[in-house]
Amino acid sequence: MEAVVVDAGSKLLKAGIALPDQSPSLVMPSKMKLEVEDGQMGDGAVVEEVVQPVVRGFVKDWDAMEDLLNYVLYSNIGWEIGDEGQILFTEPLFTPKVIGFVVHLNVFIVLRCKPVDLADNWSKLILTHYFTCRNVKLRIFRVICMFPHLLLCSLQALREQLAQLMFEKFNVSGFYDSEQAVLSLYAVGRISGCTVDIGHGKIDIAPVCEGAVQHIASKRFDIGGTDLTNLFAEELKKSNSSVNIDISDVERLKEQYACCAEDQMAFEAIGSSCRPERHTLPDGQVITIEKERYIVGEALFQPHILGLEDYGIVHQLVTSVSNVTPEYHRQLLENTMLCGGTASMTGFEDRFQREANLSASAICPSLVKPPEYMPENLARYSAWLGGAILAKVVFPQNQHVTKGDYDETGPSIVHKKCF
Repeated sequence: MEAVVVDAGSKLLKAGIALPDQSPSLVMPSKMKLEVEDGQMGDGAVVEEVVQPVVRGFVKDWDAMEDLLNYVLYSNIGWEIGDEGQILFTEPLFTPKVIGFVVHLNVFIVLRCKPVDLADNWSKLILTHYFTCRNVKLRIFRVICMFPHLLLCSLQALREQLAQLMFEKFNVSGFYDSEQAVLSLYAVGRISGCTVDIGHGKIDIAPVCEGAVQHIASKRFDIGGTDLTNLFAEELKKSNSSVNIDISDVERLKEQYACCAEDQMAFEAIGSSCRPERHTLPDGQVITIEKERYIVGEALFQPHILGLEDYGIVHQLVTSVSNVTPEYHRQLLENTMLCGGTASMTGFEDRFQREANLSASAICPSLVKPPEYMPENLARYSAWLGGAILAKVVFPQNQHVTKGDYDETGPSIVHKKCF
């Protein structure tokens, strides 16, 4: 039985048999509808409640995740109870900023983890050496020194929780997981490079050197496609004030109409030259779309549009790479890859490369061109496709976590076998 690859994002879950030259066979919303009793209505009345197992890239509700995977693996992939196969998961990017996010989500494992005793001189020495060598900002260093277990345990515990779920609830015969940035580069035949992943709930910038993510240099921004959709909705409301547009319709409009201007000057000049388009919504209402379509892409290069006091996405890429050892700078910048559904926006790739050519960096970032034999819309499925490539290596060569490994060592075995 061929291995299954699962890439569970905040908006979409991609799953299918590991076939590296094909898109995933299943692409579905990462949502679950639960029927719960409404105590206020009485008489055993049942209402539907929508649950999102994955929020901003991380599993928030493990019970809902189990139900979702049960549906995916048994009802769609074709697994049978008692005859489960091998599975590879893509893993979200961890950065020092994730500490606050994990605490915000109240991930159960953080509440259970045992703090490192900072009275132990060895703990102090190891932590000081680790973070000083990587030139971490002082504020992050202070957070880690106060709560070092939050980063270390959240990193390890989330992987262990996934392995435990798969072996104990799904009885898989083999398990592996790998970080999305690494897998996306595998999809274009690279082991070193820098990924810019614009997901539904986050933007990740991850330098990867010889198959290893440089976590301290990586950056995560808790904005993504969903925030751009909300921005688009606000702009549409200004020009179509009498029309009530459902957010799901706005999402579809964004995918159909959103695009990038050639540069900032072109964006500022759009107001007088943009040709209006009329669109009929499913409920029969008619709206007009003009310059609003350009603001979605522009917000990634001018974050102040979203109310953020920060630099644009190209500057963030260059800054991230600058925190890596200089000998890798050229290799990283000249192998930059755009990932995520938003990266497929009309004109975005050209605008990104144009901005990159104008950057102050001594080495201009250059985008990797995908191989011709790979499926279309590679940016949307790059992590899944890279996972399919990796699955063809780790499982036949027995580099994965087997059921025997798990029974002998427990969930912690993933840290020794999964890289």
